[in-house]
Amino acid sequence: MSEWKAASMRNRSYECYFQRIHERDEVRPLSSTFVRVRGNERGDIVEIRAKIVGPQTDAQGRLAPAVLRIFEIIVKQACWRDFEDALASIQSLRNVEYEQFGAYLSFTREAGSENSFNFILGLKATSSSQVRTKAYFSADSWLATTKPRIPQTLSSSTASSHPQPPLALNDGVSSGHNSRSIWNCG
Repeated sequence: MSEWKAASMRNRSYECYFQRIHERDEVRPLSSTFVRVRGNERGDIVEIRAKIVGPQTDAQGRLAPAVLRIFEIIVKQACWRDFEDALASIQSLRNVEYEQFGAYLSFTREAGSENSFNFILGLKATSSSQVRTKAYFSADSWLATTKPRIPQTLSSSTASSHPQPPLALNDGVSSGHNSRSIWNCG
């Protein structure tokens, strides 16, 4: 994975990416995986895109578990449970598109290519009320507090002895932690 850095000199958008070429000929990759994550300087993610070319499949034509795992982690970390249903279509390499609550997910076969697929998971504020809500709750609009408040229902010993794990490091499976717990999606 590359480092999180500005996409270009005059751009406020940041990104990182991962690419692995599994097999190639003299001209182009025959089998590859590419993932790009875009967001802002603070690390807020706005969009995740992936492209898989010539993915490994099983005898029934379903996506190999190792490749499907990429999409499972992305969808589960996004905490949009409505999109988890899309994983069955992705595994079967069928086109699927969802758009709900200002977020969208798309997995489609690339036009003109039998064995290339594009994936997008992103935020999209399209209606005027969504745009206003996004602007109102923007961290840029509020002053940072110098003393974060801890709810009175938690004692200081409870809060310090049970720190919340960082979401980016917990995919819910590798750690043995329940992926539907309050630590991941509230």
